[in-house]
Amino acid sequence: MTRIPDPAPGLVIRYAYLRDTEAAQGREEGSKYRPAVVVLAVGSDDEDGREVLVAPITHRPPADPAGAVAVPPGAPARLGLDADPSWVIVTEVNRFVGPGPGLRPVEPGRWACGFIPTGPFRALRSRVAAVARRRRLGQVPRTH
Repeated sequence: MTRIPDPAPGLVIRYAYLRDTEAAQGREEGSKYRPAVVVLAVGSDDEDGREVLVAPITHRPPADPAGAVAVPPGAPARLGLDADPSWVIVTEVNRFVGPGPGLRPVEPGRWACGFIPTGPFRALRSRVAAVARRRRLGQVPRTH
């Protein structure tokens, strides 16, 4: 059996992302499994694990272009995703102690898609940090 990878920044996982609107309705798990990017992983790998922030990847074009970072052409194929245009939402994240709830294998024995390219990841991380500094980052804590 393949072990679950450490939640490293830039890693793309398959995850039951819980949107803030779903959490507001009382849901504890997202309505579908989607790719998500590990934006931040802090703490130690001891018994308590690492605190992880993940941002969802979606095919839906953002209503506000400032609210997302485009996944560059070619990256989806390298990650094993479909070729449709995709964006990483930078205005909301799920927060959990890794490996965390909602993680699902990409395929039997494989727990991650790979890493988003460095340049787009830096832009994504910078945009999430900017939204957080403005106190506009939606954070959904996950414990289940």
